[in-house]
Amino acid sequence: MSEYSDALDLRASDGGWTGELSDDWAIGEAINGGLLMALATTATARTSTATGGHGDPLSFSAVFLSPSGPGEVRLEPTILRSGRSMTTAEVRVSQPVDGTDIERFRALVTLGDLGRYTDPVLKTTAAPAIPPPEECVPSSEAPPSMLMNSGFLKRWDVRMDPATIGWAIGEPSGSGEMRGWIRLVDGGDIDAAGLLLVLDAFPPVSFDLGSVGWVPTVEFTGYVRAVPAPGWLQLRLTTEHVAGGLLNEDAQVWDSTGALVAHSRQLASARFAS
Repeated sequence: MSEYSDALDLRASDGGWTGELSDDWAIGEAINGGLLMALATTATARTSTATGGHGDPLSFSAVFLSPSGPGEVRLEPTILRSGRSMTTAEVRVSQPVDGTDIERFRALVTLGDLGRYTDPVLKTTAAPAIPPPEECVPSSEAPPSMLMNSGFLKRWDVRMDPATIGWAIGEPSGSGEMRGWIRLVDGGDIDAAGLLLVLDAFPPVSFDLGSVGWVPTVEFTGYVRAVPAPGWLQLRLTTEHVAGGLLNEDAQVWDSTGALVAHSRQLASARFAS
């Protein structure tokens, strides 16, 4: 067992699944959205396979409605259609707060069999050339203010490409790109659902443009292309448009064999110093 698999522990409940969110996966006072997406995907896959449907995530599209905190979380998948090659579902995620059920986000999930979509590869994006992990900047050297109240960061071994780390010392490059390596500190493997967590695990790309404070996700759409091979994952974040306090953030993940295993785009809100 790993900290990641422990965090995905679910109990069957009436009409869905129940889990427990821990501040071990929090950034500030909010639980990281990537963990919630992995939880929702896992719950949906279990509901699907229990009725003869598919179990591997292919796509995940969520609208975030409110930040989640530590405590009980409720996941309610609804299978919309199950065909030969794909199952489509909706999942609602909520938390009880003072006796009231508060919806945190809602997502559409497409499930299938990833093994069907691995080969042949007709076109793909190669990982950018960056220094190996041992030559990159570890998250353990992040400024103390960044580590404060971030149990989430402590779950990961992150190594940032030195060329994209200026923002951490108050010198953002303005290029809107981050690159580096990531793996779980405890050595646990990342499964297909966990790739949705990885896609939301790096510091926001808006930091490289000088944004300050929390950068909440408004909408997220991610695609899983393969189960990752064990070992380091390489991650690249970019943005193409930032205006009016909103930005798009694109993420790509390659596994230790160099295969593109996941990618995403999200709409996020960011604040910039005046």
